[in-house]
Amino acid sequence: MKPYDLFALTRSAGRTPPMRRGSMIARPWTGFWQGLFKGLKSLSAPQREASVPSPSSWERAASRRRSVLLALIALIAGGAALLLAQSQPESGHPVLRTLQITLFVVLLSWVAAGFVTALMGFFARWRGDPHALDTRGARLQPLGGDARTALIMPICNEPVGPVFAGLRATCESLAEQPDAGLFDVFVLSDSADPAVRAEELAAWTILRDRLGDRCRLYYRVRERRTRRKAGNVADFCRRWGRNYRYMVVLDADSVMSGESLTRLVQLMEADPKAGIIQTAPRACGVETLHARAQQFAGRTVGPLFTAGMQYWQLGESHYWGHNAIIRVQPFMTHCALATLPGRGGLSGEILSHDFVEAALMRRAGYTVWLASDLEGSYEQQPSNLVEELQRDRRWCQGNFKNIRLVAEPGLRPVHRAMLATGVMAYLSAPLWLAFLLVSFSLHVLEADAGGDAVLAGQPAALSFLWGLTLVLLFLPRVLAAANIVLRGEAPAFGGTAALVKSALLETALSALQAPVRMVAHTLFVLGALTGLKLDWKSPPREAQAISLPDAARRFAPVTSAVALLLGATAVAAPEALTALLPVGLPLLFAAPLAALTSEARWGRMLRLQRWLFTPEELAVPAVLRRARSYTLRPLERPARASAPLPAWQPATRAA
Repeated sequence: MKPYDLFALTRSAGRTPPMRRGSMIARPWTGFWQGLFKGLKSLSAPQREASVPSPSSWERAASRRRSVLLALIALIAGGAALLLAQSQPESGHPVLRTLQITLFVVLLSWVAAGFVTALMGFFARWRGDPHALDTRGARLQPLGGDARTALIMPICNEPVGPVFAGLRATCESLAEQPDAGLFDVFVLSDSADPAVRAEELAAWTILRDRLGDRCRLYYRVRERRTRRKAGNVADFCRRWGRNYRYMVVLDADSVMSGESLTRLVQLMEADPKAGIIQTAPRACGVETLHARAQQFAGRTVGPLFTAGMQYWQLGESHYWGHNAIIRVQPFMTHCALATLPGRGGLSGEILSHDFVEAALMRRAGYTVWLASDLEGSYEQQPSNLVEELQRDRRWCQGNFKNIRLVAEPGLRPVHRAMLATGVMAYLSAPLWLAFLLVSFSLHVLEADAGGDAVLAGQPAALSFLWGLTLVLLFLPRVLAAANIVLRGEAPAFGGTAALVKSALLETALSALQAPVRMVAHTLFVLGALTGLKLDWKSPPREAQAISLPDAARRFAPVTSAVALLLGATAVAAPEALTALLPVGLPLLFAAPLAALTSEARWGRMLRLQRWLFTPEELAVPAVLRRARSYTLRPLERPARASAPLPAWQPATRAA
């Protein structure tokens, strides 16, 4: 009898998986300054001879590629900075000019990094990458009975219907696989609302009865809800982690096919040093205009950036916290998270735990891979701009906390860079705002002085630099469309004409929303640095429209400030008003823009006309068809339950 057959028998008897207590002890953080001191000291200390294993082929390739990445960024940013500096007038405001050049170089470096990454992704998708994780061509061995895997879904006050609809589709797809017996599925609830708990328990009971012996499905409520999702996962590991070699972590909106889950286990079995393999989830399932635009961007431009990151990261990749498989034993040994000491907004619990866990897994000697081309991994996008910004606020604070760990001893340089880029993803917003304000100030001051310079020195140089910035920002979209056409994938997007017009529409919406995101992220950065209270709520997992009055109320402080600024400029310096309009008008109309794009009817209407069309809408994968069907048709208890309510149901309280 195979090991997992025994678990099928115990499941029918209504018992929990054996609880084998294991330890997951957090190692205290060294701290930024002490870690920096130790790093500098190690550089100056004489090197002792030690047997260092020679780098693998992928490590040598990654080193070369990262050198090319940095060289291209330096070339683009350095050339632009030199041109900008040489174009400055001899007289003027040297402090503002220096600040303007500094901000421009930093921001252009950030934009150039994204452009070069997309360019590398275009190259990798066109030519292939022999060093990337091969998820399709490799012949993987059949799975043995000891490759037991837990599929865990931490949830907290989520809408129960959509969550269990997606989970049901995943479980049914998994049950169709020959190795389904290797998997156990856990719903790990941190919900505090008794009504939500009761609804979860009822949905779990019905789903368990429907699945019967095809899938072992467990449910537990955690009474001591510490450290949010990371604490929930760690609690599972301490209780049941020793029963499993791997665990696949899902979000509440995750849907994965059984084939992709089995393939992940096979990939881990093929490489004993793989600690984490992260899939690239495809966004789908929400029909609002905002969500469909994000889904289209993720399906066209997203693969370029994902392949580009995979190209220069290779075995030192990201972990995004969901739709990924993890080797449990090293995770328990090396990836426990201590709290950050001190007081204020950058102390306390680790919030963006996934980046940190990837860095700790790699520090322990295990690789972290991104499987960018693995099919069958899906998630949902926020249905409107307000929900997206709500999510970004959480991510912003979490990423800013992580910067305190950038000097931790033993972390690989690429993961230190990832922690820094996580901060820069949000810090770039106040830097752009500062650059615009400095440039606007220079424009006003030089206009008052009778100068002819416009914003940044001579008009020709300024036009070239702004043009370069726009090219770097928007050329990845051109490359993405070209990549799709060259690969013969345009028919899946509704045809080449539909692809082009959809790309133009998504670009226009992105440009209109960019100033709103810039101001919102600036406020989030200020909140993260000042430690203002963070309301940690998950956005709804279904389409939700925002009424115009509600949107107007939410954006009232920003739109009022912008209206005052535009009015004052029109009175005091009307010639400078045109410089503010590209940013000011989208902010002034942020509320109607958010309300309009939150409407599902516009998204459905455009889909019928094949605007923002994606391959998953042309040929809907079976697991998504199931999830959609179950969302529209709530769970009902079957006529005959396959088994009685398990004896351990009362122990859904803390065991």
